[in-house]
Amino acid sequence: MQFFAIQPPFVSVFVRGVLLAPTVHPSSELSRGELSLARIVESNMLDDHPTESKDGIRATRGIVFFFVAAFGITWLLQLPAVLAMRGLISGPVERLMLLGGLGAFGPMLAAVLVSALERGRAGARALFRPLRTWRVGAMWYVIALCLHGAIFITAMALYTSVSGSDAGPWFYPPADSQRIVAMLVFSIGEEVGWRGFALPRLQRRYGSLNASLTIGVLWAFWHIPMFMLAGISLSLMPLMVLFLTAASVVFTWIYNHTRGSLLLAVLAHMGAHLNNSHQALPANVTPVIIHTVAYVIVAMGLIFGDRRVWRARYSLSSTITPAQR
Repeated sequence: MQFFAIQPPFVSVFVRGVLLAPTVHPSSELSRGELSLARIVESNMLDDHPTESKDGIRATRGIVFFFVAAFGITWLLQLPAVLAMRGLISGPVERLMLLGGLGAFGPMLAAVLVSALERGRAGARALFRPLRTWRVGAMWYVIALCLHGAIFITAMALYTSVSGSDAGPWFYPPADSQRIVAMLVFSIGEEVGWRGFALPRLQRRYGSLNASLTIGVLWAFWHIPMFMLAGISLSLMPLMVLFLTAASVVFTWIYNHTRGSLLLAVLAHMGAHLNNSHQALPANVTPVIIHTVAYVIVAMGLIFGDRRVWRARYSLSSTITPAQR
């Protein structure tokens, strides 16, 4: 989630590759409602994919390679700016920030790279196809764009009313052109990787909740160079892990309720920029703490209150027939 101050002035998006994912079906132990939800999600993601069980091993290797590549691309692009900021290499940091900003595309480029290595050019449409899944209820557009900010505003209001103290502004919008560009572009650069590539594979193999928690933790550590460039102390990493893991749970909840819509995941990421408490850092950590606590509460509420989303499991070694779809 590109919450921080690495905002290049132009956009470069590369769209090549394929999405390899074995055809699957939900566990027979699911209730009728859970089965229906699982079929809706997988129907958006499982067109023309191989069914052999050996593809489960290939998919696992692909996921590992994806995360290694996502970290490698992003960190290598952002490392020069980090080193310059710390005086370890010569030159103004500003000249290297553009390169660092391109690191935000690491997840998308990693997803394209792994997909291309697995099946070549022909499947590129499958990787980006869920961006065209837009026929969902209008309520989900409102949730995707507004839930993040609503959680923060509600939490700040409660904190102020209970403590009687002022923790800072309740609204941190993208106030300049660079932040607006970052909101519009980097949301795609990240979500094609996190929710477009990694989430469908991980949740088929390990379940939706385990997939969300895994992505959330790795998502937080992927941001380490950005934290450093934004002047954020790495002592706040436990807080960031909690925040982004809770956000990952919420994003998965939206994704699975909208037939695996990558578009809605992108909009949810954009919604995080519309009221971004991380803009208070590094000067004021209180808004982020308040936001994190509230986000964790909401995530736990979704886990225990909407269990069918998290109980749905997928078998990599089995298939779903046209009749079952």
